[in-house]
Amino acid sequence: MKICYNSIIIYEGDYMDLFSMSMEQKLKRNAPLADRMRPRTIEEFVGQQHLLGEGKFLYRSIKADRITSMILYGPPGVGKTTLAMIVANTTNMRFEKLSAVTSGVKDIREVMERAEENLKLYNKRTILFIDEIHRFNKSQQDALLPFVERGIIILIGATTENPYFEVNKALLSRSMVLVLESLSKEDLRKLVFRALSDSEQGLGKYNVKLTEEALDYLLTVSEGDGRVLLNSLEIGVLSTPPNEKGIIVLDLDKIKESIQIKSARYDKGGDEHYDTISAFIKSMRGSDPDATIYWLAKMINAGEDPKFIARRIIIAASEDVGNADPNALQVAVAAFNAINAIGMPEGRIPLAQAAIYVATAPKSNKSYVAINKALDDIRNKQIGKVPTHLKATGYIGAEKLGSGKGYKYPHDYKGNYVKQDYLPKEFIEVKYYEPSDNGYEKVIKERLSNLIDKER
Repeated sequence: MKICYNSIIIYEGDYMDLFSMSMEQKLKRNAPLADRMRPRTIEEFVGQQHLLGEGKFLYRSIKADRITSMILYGPPGVGKTTLAMIVANTTNMRFEKLSAVTSGVKDIREVMERAEENLKLYNKRTILFIDEIHRFNKSQQDALLPFVERGIIILIGATTENPYFEVNKALLSRSMVLVLESLSKEDLRKLVFRALSDSEQGLGKYNVKLTEEALDYLLTVSEGDGRVLLNSLEIGVLSTPPNEKGIIVLDLDKIKESIQIKSARYDKGGDEHYDTISAFIKSMRGSDPDATIYWLAKMINAGEDPKFIARRIIIAASEDVGNADPNALQVAVAAFNAINAIGMPEGRIPLAQAAIYVATAPKSNKSYVAINKALDDIRNKQIGKVPTHLKATGYIGAEKLGSGKGYKYPHDYKGNYVKQDYLPKEFIEVKYYEPSDNGYEKVIKERLSNLIDKER
């Protein structure tokens, strides 16, 4: 079908292509700065030198067009999607893209059919890029597996979540996990000046003066996220009128008004959750109250369940403080009860008090070691019988069975102590609890030592 447009005769298919091209151009012009400034080559890419430095694995793979299946794992705004686009621009393979947010098994099958057809007809393999692959469920990930195994597709997945938690083991075993890092301040600085000097895609057509104070703030609060950095910079430029000299002055106040403040990166089901609670526990164990409070504040700010935090403090009070300061457990349990009584936000105060108490208390893990050692013996050795003199006597017939015979009641002896065996005979020589010299546990150690001396 012919269509007349401005005296030019074109076919309907061409018209649709022109229409699509025009729409794409409009979208590109109206896209956020971060999208417009997206690098197209490795040379333009900023950051990730451990992967893309000359001679590094990914650099060589892209240059040689020898891409293997990989999972790109890293925080937002560090270049995961951009790397996939660079691969798309440089590879001789076909390139397909899916978003795990909007795609289902049907979409995956359609891509696989096209990939098989192209391999058969044109001997061309397909690279499939899946953004936010962690959002695919098990059945969706399973649908990819046979095609990755047979080499019909090369998978590039991008995720902000730990792939070892979120991606099927079978798929992981056939892919390389490449860890992308947050952009450094120097990397972010390069992005700012590139954007301000690029008149085509960037902000170069504006006469912008960015003060050092504003720049430093922007670099800091962007937290290594290039997308946040560039889009905040664009908001600042477009929302600030030029002065009488035609200069857009972005000072600290203007940038503060424009910055896209991010909430602390924290996913209650992901690795940030586990990493943060780990840092919190290790800070208490390491007797660093400042670090303890910092990680506590991060969890509270992210909306972590305060009861979960309180339970971790209780565990630390027993595992890491133990009998070096028995009060630590009481304080930790009291904090848990306080949370139940008053809730949040006031509950942050007893949480802080208990966490600081545990962090600053003398440390001993001897109770923790003792129970683990005993459990290991119970599980892996023949369980010893209860000695006759320790058996229960509170029932009819116990005396006839000899239960309790020979038991010495400690309170009948001087110092409320008398030497007798309390362990099965096979374990008489075993020591499970060996108190330290820390805090109150030193008193316990001295008391036990005095009892041993008394036996001699």
